[in-house]
Amino acid sequence: MTRSELYESLLIALDGIRSRKMRSFLTVLGVIIGVTSVIAVAAIIDGLNRNIMERVQALGAKVFFVTRIPLARFGRLPEAIRVRKYFTYDDARVIRESCPTVEIASAFATRAVFFGAPNDIRYANERVDNAILRGADPNYNAALPIFDTAQGRFVSSYDMDHTRFVAVIGQAIASSLFPNVDPIGKTVRLNGLPFEVVGVFEKDTGFFGGPGVDQFVCIPYSTFHKLYPEIKEHFIAISVRDARDLQAAADEVVTTLRRHRKVATNAPNDFELTMPDFLSNLWNQLTGALVILTGVISSIALLVGGIGVMNIMLISVTERTAEIGIRKAVGARKNDIRAQFLIEAITLTSVGGVLGILIGAAISWTVRTLFPALPTYVSVFWIVAGFALAAGVGLFFGFYPANRAAGLDPIVCLRHE
Repeated sequence: MTRSELYESLLIALDGIRSRKMRSFLTVLGVIIGVTSVIAVAAIIDGLNRNIMERVQALGAKVFFVTRIPLARFGRLPEAIRVRKYFTYDDARVIRESCPTVEIASAFATRAVFFGAPNDIRYANERVDNAILRGADPNYNAALPIFDTAQGRFVSSYDMDHTRFVAVIGQAIASSLFPNVDPIGKTVRLNGLPFEVVGVFEKDTGFFGGPGVDQFVCIPYSTFHKLYPEIKEHFIAISVRDARDLQAAADEVVTTLRRHRKVATNAPNDFELTMPDFLSNLWNQLTGALVILTGVISSIALLVGGIGVMNIMLISVTERTAEIGIRKAVGARKNDIRAQFLIEAITLTSVGGVLGILIGAAISWTVRTLFPALPTYVSVFWIVAGFALAAGVGLFFGFYPANRAAGLDPIVCLRHE
């Protein structure tokens, strides 16, 4: 088929779509739904994946955590995990002294409403409820860059050694308590006790609208332990100089902690290590089911759309039997007839694919506008994939009608009324 014949077939296909708008729309409705669902869900997942990667980088690609219990385990824990010894500041000190690959070992503890212990922080007539209170040592923000300060300073060794009542607060808390004044040096009342504000964290709104650094208040680890001795669940953040040393550092930490905690040689670890890719791995597990569900819905919609395209093309072959006979009589070959009907089928589904991409992009934009905490991103890859998917449906389901048209006897066609 020459370029001019290809162009003519394309014009015939577009003219057929224009002349039968409603029939064409209903025919490719399944294709539109399938491509729309692919684009919309892919945009949401791509956006969330980008958010996850940014979060992992913000938390620190060279950091892993040591905890008594698994961070990603839900439901009631087995007895063997629940009776494990709690971590203390001494465990972090031993790691620092015994693991040459480890740069920072920072112990911290948390008091928050989701642990059954709400906090409130006040200044003058302003009050913030349900702040997340964390006791941290001076190296904590060096291990976790997300806790960098925008104003003032972080907890110092002097604060730690002298159990001082000083606090570093998140941006949201600072904005609520001090809308018109500089918070540095002001005294707030944290759970009824006076604390001097020595720093304000960089802005961090949180993950998917959840609590972020903006809602945190950090005080010296020693002060936290003195005020809340009943909170025994402490964690350790481990940072290395080079991300390539993560595994070596993890091995050193395991060896050191097993020796320090007197774990028997043949017994399993009585602690957990959570590596930097924990968040992305957990997210991949959570989105796996969503991807499968979307794939099933899209496949069903595309199958229905493909069957509709096949049906309408068979009707078109029947309606244009005489035209096929005339074309064959004047020299058209089987391949010419087959190509013409394939082009019409592909054009029909491609138009549906374009509509599906536009609708999917509109849904993505709407979601991003209405729910800023739920990022979406329409990538070029998925636009191309959506269009290719739609064209592929036309090619696959249009082949049988096209082949049938190509195989018609021209004499029989010319006699057709």
